[in-house]
Amino acid sequence: MRIVLLGTPGAGKGTQCKRIVARYGLQHLSSGDILRQQRIEGTELGEAAQTYMDSGALVPDQIIVEMMVDAIKKAPDVGFILDGFPRTVNQATELSKSLTSANQKIDAVINLKIDDQVVFQRMAGRRSCPQCGAVYNIETIKPRIEGVCDNDGAKLIQRPDDSNEVVANRLETYHLQTEPVIDYYKKNSSTVYDFDANKDAEEVSALVFVKLDALADG
Repeated sequence: MRIVLLGTPGAGKGTQCKRIVARYGLQHLSSGDILRQQRIEGTELGEAAQTYMDSGALVPDQIIVEMMVDAIKKAPDVGFILDGFPRTVNQATELSKSLTSANQKIDAVINLKIDDQVVFQRMAGRRSCPQCGAVYNIETIKPRIEGVCDNDGAKLIQRPDDSNEVVANRLETYHLQTEPVIDYYKKNSSTVYDFDANKDAEEVSALVFVKLDALADG
């Protein structure tokens, strides 16, 4: 299966992505992780991206698309799930061109829909481990010991990008740039599954699995 996972910040993409990968054995392809790895390895694309980032500019779509396409080519036959990509219609268009040239296509787009108000509530309660990166929530995903990571005992923190001001900016960017990607896929005959991400994560996972099980069996 080749899957695209979309949703606003705070919609639960990270949680659902981990569960999908565990259930179907897909390769998790995160644009953020791949960009960081390319920079660490000092690849040509990584160095090009670093030049833009050092100047405070956004990394151009062309570089991001090349990085992701390269990672897709290395993915196992069982398939992959794209996390954080494509973020724009242009990226989606270029991805489709690349997949078509390789006689491939996106099999499903999972769209996690959530109210902005719920996003603010979730982000305000989010706590992260500064060591392993694990994410918790003071209301919905509590650690065994309050304020302490289950994995390594580190003190949990609230990341600066979980502040209301930053969340508002991220939501605005999503609605302007990434939300149109959903319409792009619907107009181009891709299978788009909309899920109500206001619900509990377990309930969302169950609904997602129903759709993907049918796709996998087909």
